[in-house]
Amino acid sequence: MDQPLPPLAGRPVRAAVVGTGAIARVSHLPALARLAEEGEAEVVAAVDIDADAARAFCAAGGIPHAYDDLERMLREQRPDLVIICTPPTLHREQTVAALRAGAWVWCEKPPVPSLSDFDAVEAEEGGDGGPYAAIVFQHRFGSGATHVRRLLAEGALGRPLVAHCQTTWYRDTAYYAVPWRGRWHTEGGGPAMGHGIHQMDLLLDLLGPWSEVRAMAGRLVHDVETEDVSTALVRFEGGALATVVNSVLSPDEVSRVRLDCERATVELTHLYGHANADWRITPAPGVPEEEATAWRDFGADVPSSHLAQLRELVASMRAGRRPRSSGEDGRKSLELVTALYKSAFTDTTVRRGGIGPGDPYYTALHGGAPGWAPAVAAEVGG
Repeated sequence: MDQPLPPLAGRPVRAAVVGTGAIARVSHLPALARLAEEGEAEVVAAVDIDADAARAFCAAGGIPHAYDDLERMLREQRPDLVIICTPPTLHREQTVAALRAGAWVWCEKPPVPSLSDFDAVEAEEGGDGGPYAAIVFQHRFGSGATHVRRLLAEGALGRPLVAHCQTTWYRDTAYYAVPWRGRWHTEGGGPAMGHGIHQMDLLLDLLGPWSEVRAMAGRLVHDVETEDVSTALVRFEGGALATVVNSVLSPDEVSRVRLDCERATVELTHLYGHANADWRITPAPGVPEEEATAWRDFGADVPSSHLAQLRELVASMRAGRRPRSSGEDGRKSLELVTALYKSAFTDTTVRRGGIGPGDPYYTALHGGAPGWAPAVAAEVGG
């Protein structure tokens, strides 16, 4: 590794964007622009294998340096933060390269295609003070999630008992015409991995560790390698039982998390992001009205967004502390997704912590399962 970068105190975080597709243009660049206005960040470079795309992205965003080679960019620009917006199959290699160059990483979901990849990335992180690699899980950020998390942590709502986590979206044939979609090697998984992981991450962030999962998956409409729908039953360490549904077959699209606690039901209904108005708290009979009114006071409205997470990430960088959605905190959602697939494809109950080296699902979410693994992977044992 080169000499350490200068301290962040008193200067903007130097950021670089890798992959200049829609998510980088629509979500990351506006968030970075806002922090640049506040003097917290500056975008120094963008990288894309399509040199013309990189130049166009830089021209549109006022970014000084366009590259088609990640390693060269890391050497020449030495960014503090690398934001990865490429397909999942590239995440491990690109994240490791950035960490080895001394940069922190913020990587779009799905994080990496397998738990073995995640553990390999984590092994490249720095010691105390970083650099660390965090995952984009913006749905757990913002005022609504923060308020409900605090109420649950304080026990104000009583013990969580029943939960529902729903990502029922709609994707047509044209969506899956993009070559890397719907394939294990390039997308990592189907809607459980690529779509529902956001709501599952929020559910875990609110309810804490899960203990076991029992699942089913189907390939009902699309001609893809992965599933296009899955359902699961999840037991949490605290005793709560949850249903989880992930679909790309649902014309009436909705994202929903519902928590039935001893003293209240909390429900979030939205699609791709939420504000305070998307949350509803219904008290149980006998709860004093003044207490219920206090629960419904979410404070200033900070919508869930890339900006909300990026603000906290930059604050963590300046403090030299591990950010949320990195390390074990970032791994927990991928572990649940992995267990969901293993349960569905093996018709067994899978317990947390039970998938490790030597387990075929540790290295690939299809686990080499007949009828699910790609033909070539199945022939060589997954």
